[in-house]
Amino acid sequence: MGIFKAYDVRGIFGEDLTEEIAYKIGRAFVTFLKCKEVVIGNDMRDSGKILVPALIKGITDQGADVIKIGLSSTPMFYYACHDKQAGIMVTASHNPAKYNGFKLCRENATPISGDTGIKEIEQLVLKNNFKVPNKKGNIVEKNVFNDFIQFNLNFGKGIKKFKVVYDAGNGMGGYTDLTVYRKLGLQVIPLFTELDGNFPNHEADPIKPQNRIFAEKAVIENKADLGILTDGDGDRVVFVDEKGQGIAADLILALIGSKIVETRPGATVLYDLRSSRIVKEVVEQKKGKAIECRVGHAFIKQQMRKENALVAGELAAHFYYKEHFFTESALLTAIFVMKMMSETGKKLSELIAPLKKYFCSGEINSEVHDKEAVIKKLAEKYKDGKVSWLDGVKVTFKDWWFNVRPSNTEPLLRLNLEADSQKLMEEKKKEILEIIRKS
Repeated sequence: MGIFKAYDVRGIFGEDLTEEIAYKIGRAFVTFLKCKEVVIGNDMRDSGKILVPALIKGITDQGADVIKIGLSSTPMFYYACHDKQAGIMVTASHNPAKYNGFKLCRENATPISGDTGIKEIEQLVLKNNFKVPNKKGNIVEKNVFNDFIQFNLNFGKGIKKFKVVYDAGNGMGGYTDLTVYRKLGLQVIPLFTELDGNFPNHEADPIKPQNRIFAEKAVIENKADLGILTDGDGDRVVFVDEKGQGIAADLILALIGSKIVETRPGATVLYDLRSSRIVKEVVEQKKGKAIECRVGHAFIKQQMRKENALVAGELAAHFYYKEHFFTESALLTAIFVMKMMSETGKKLSELIAPLKKYFCSGEINSEVHDKEAVIKKLAEKYKDGKVSWLDGVKVTFKDWWFNVRPSNTEPLLRLNLEADSQKLMEEKKKEILEIIRKS
């Protein structure tokens, strides 16, 4: 079944993902985990009104109780799960309106991935042979909104009353994050904060430059201090500086990570292997420990726990914190950025400027039929560099590096490359793309 992905369950509602499948997933989830309670939250998509009841019925028919928290961002859902309960968040994150899906986690907000249970749950769904429990589970409704808001406010002391453009993309951040920003006393200029799972204004994916145009323009027109954008389920965050320029997520990680290790010497920061070398450099300059990790939230959260890392980040604009139960938090990321602006008196562009040391290609996708063969070919050609097989192949030289990794779901190879100069970056990008696309 194509809906069972590497990190979650996701598909087109009514086609790949139906009411019947949601019911079976509920039963399979309880059977696999043998759990007694399951937290259920959902985003604002219309299809959730059909999928949530079916999922809950499957869970309770299999004998587990449901703690229903209702409308929720993914970070708020993780907050509700941190106290031992397993859970399912009904969301398709930044995908278009026709999609929906399930993010699955064990107790303590520990994610279930393809390697740690999603494949087994898929097999249980396919077999559809569930044992009948002695009794059905109950449904308890629980309001965690106010506690979640206060949890985040506790980190926001000392922030100046900045003028902030906040674009929620009609996603769940308009429910949770906007509340926090207003309670912090910020002068908020809201964009698309009304909950609407049809995403009438733009895709709820702030990574794509075309989806940042409204916020960038609003920052300039309102002479705002910064812009903050979140995705459909509110777990990714992108920043725009006071000049209306978008900021790459690895630079934000370098900024936050260096500050955290400055106050906690020897602390560990994780960064995904596509990130700029500047992350490792600034963390180590502040006597911290920087460790490279695989792409994907399930892998990062697992490694964070193993290394007891305080913060982690990836190029897809997910930022993870030990203080947030080793899960994503757009809110804590924004709060930490604004605290640094408050403490230093510097504008966001001034904080980021020293980190713009290298030149990166951005992620470039190429359609390739034999992905493994191309990766091996690249590794052989560039074997004089330092070769890593952590995620695809990454080869590092003194003045440049590249990573080529396969898509989990499509016949694509993804190239990320960074060099000490624009000229070298363009030269090596062209060189490697020719090898990939002629194979």
